[in-house]
Amino acid sequence: MPERAVWINGRLCRGEAATLSLFDRGARDGEGLFETLRTYGGHPFAWSRHMERLVLSAAVLGFPVPASPLTLRAALDEVLAAEALGDAVARVTVTRGVPGGRPTRTGAWVEAEPLEGRLWRGTRAGAATVIVSRRPFEPGPLGPHKTTSRLAYHLAREEARVAHADETLLVRSGSSQVLEGAVSSVFAVAGGVVRTPPLTAGILPGITRAMVLSLCATLGIPAREQALTVADLAAADEVFLTNSVQEIVPVGALAERPIARGEVAGRLLEAYREQVAGERREVQSR
Repeated sequence: MPERAVWINGRLCRGEAATLSLFDRGARDGEGLFETLRTYGGHPFAWSRHMERLVLSAAVLGFPVPASPLTLRAALDEVLAAEALGDAVARVTVTRGVPGGRPTRTGAWVEAEPLEGRLWRGTRAGAATVIVSRRPFEPGPLGPHKTTSRLAYHLAREEARVAHADETLLVRSGSSQVLEGAVSSVFAVAGGVVRTPPLTAGILPGITRAMVLSLCATLGIPAREQALTVADLAAADEVFLTNSVQEIVPVGALAERPIARGEVAGRLLEAYREQVAGERREVQSR
């Protein structure tokens, strides 16, 4: 059992003490929401955006009011300090809590682990290896929310592990329409235009995905939300994936076939890291 520090419902604990009640609906029925984000030198990047998505999902899904972002941020600072972590992957989870109380309160925990252990091999090498899932997939009404009920996504990640790949792309049932990765958003570049599946497809509104679309506008790179097929990806000038931990990663191989490497992903990654540095400078200057 990991001995790392975890903040649970207001207290810092380790190992066997890091427990959640079996009566908590998050533990019992998977009724939880979470955010995973990256910290740079102890600073959680895009914290406000992640908390906005968490709070919005909680409201839409009828969760009790979760702990405030200020409380959760203080909890993250405690965890990072206890583990002496600077560059890390943090996870904030809220649950629907134990039923029956008035008012019912959410459960919550915050954890962090070293960044290095969570980076894909392809992230380190500069190009990811990707496969297409053999399992039919339909995001359903919970697709736009980052819930802890993630068996379909975890099974897709297992496909990647078995194939020694970094990521698995999810394809809509009965079609060749690519929706997203198990833990990432997908982009293709063709004819100088960046394309990514639309949110109307029921996919997760990725934080990094939104930032990439904004950066495209800033850099003058044409971008649109448009349905993509597996064939579109195979024929693209370049393909890249995004998430908050891996940042922006070019795809070097799709289903064992090489994918062309272009320069758009590199330009976007450079601009993204400038935003990271700018946010850190702004925080340090306060």
